[in-house]
Amino acid sequence: MTSPSPRSARAPRTVVGALAGLLVLLLLTGGVAAQTPEERLAELGIELPTPDAPTANFVKAVTTGNLVFLAGHGPCGGLDESNTGKVGLDHTVEEGYAIARWVGVCLLASLAREIGDLSRVKRIVRVFGMVNTPPDFTQHSQVINGCSDLMEQVFGPAISKHARAAVGMASLPRDQSVEIEMLVELHDP
Repeated sequence: MTSPSPRSARAPRTVVGALAGLLVLLLLTGGVAAQTPEERLAELGIELPTPDAPTANFVKAVTTGNLVFLAGHGPCGGLDESNTGKVGLDHTVEEGYAIARWVGVCLLASLAREIGDLSRVKRIVRVFGMVNTPPDFTQHSQVINGCSDLMEQVFGPAISKHARAAVGMASLPRDQSVEIEMLVELHDP
């Protein structure tokens, strides 16, 4: 019996090392392959819309230092019966979730316009979600999950896990069903 050559003896360690490196990469990225946020959006079939102009005396985003403050956003692209009215009365929780997801897309559109490359995002720090509801509605968190789940799909859990509030409102501007604001930290330039 011949002994293995030094080169073939190293092969299993190299394969094991490569697999271990891949495992570490997957764990660090939250199981998301090394894709850019824009690539993940494309994979999800999402094209960022052109952000709507503000409806009052404010701007959609303000950057100070490495923080981006995104103003309260409602559904972009126009309001109609599909995204106005009260969740729990005019819309189901599932419809509210879909509206909140779309508002998340609108937030990302304003963020991309503000910073250019979404790969600059270091952390989604905070999401504040407001849901237009009747007084007895209690499933605000399930509605705002539409936005939070989208952020996780786009950025992975290591970047997207954020502090959050999800609250009910007696009314929202222009009778929109959901309004969300977001605070984002950027990588140092």
